[in-house]
Amino acid sequence: MKAMILAAGRGERLRPLTDRIPKALIAAGGKPLLAWHLERLAAAGYRDIVINVSHLGGMLIERFGAGAAYGVAIQWSQETEALETAGGIAQAAALLGPAPFLLLNADIWCDFDFAALRGRPLGADLAHLVLVANPHHRAKGDFSLRGARVGSEASPRYTYAGIALLSPVLVAGIGPGRKAPLAPLFREAAERGAVSGEIHGGLWFDAGTADRLAELQTLLQRKNSAT
Repeated sequence: MKAMILAAGRGERLRPLTDRIPKALIAAGGKPLLAWHLERLAAAGYRDIVINVSHLGGMLIERFGAGAAYGVAIQWSQETEALETAGGIAQAAALLGPAPFLLLNADIWCDFDFAALRGRPLGADLAHLVLVANPHHRAKGDFSLRGARVGSEASPRYTYAGIALLSPVLVAGIGPGRKAPLAPLFREAAERGAVSGEIHGGLWFDAGTADRLAELQTLLQRKNSAT
């Protein structure tokens, strides 16, 4: 099973830091966010990784290359202008192929076991989402979960963790070069009963702002001191 890491975002909420380096190259716990993902994906048995890049993407390509240092094979999907989440996936369709793949946001840090999703069948579903308890910055959440089915009911709701199994069919209607977000496609598929999900109860951080990045830095420093 392939994995795709979404790393093309501009990182507006992390400016001015992201004026000079891409968001996925920002360090937490002594290594770039993207390095954490590549190490954990390799440990979980993923070898073929697709990464989309746009803003300062050349810095990421120079730093990680073909992925040999991490035991993976990276293919880079370069976007002249960031195409948003669904648009970026559609742009990389030829690299991803027709089979379901693991999707991962570059700007998160977590201890989720990616091996648990490798080879997991989607069946007739278009996606399987990993959800977390709502953090303070997203108190209203994104989706409900009843049993293993994702929906949009008012309560209880959980936050999408930026981790999913995805069928390429979900973005099949998006043409190359078109900007499109992923969240509306998730919601439409969920309303049709075509999205499953699970809750991750372990560590998870969205490092998309300076304050949340600082929280993550504190956590990782404590973990390093304890080992």
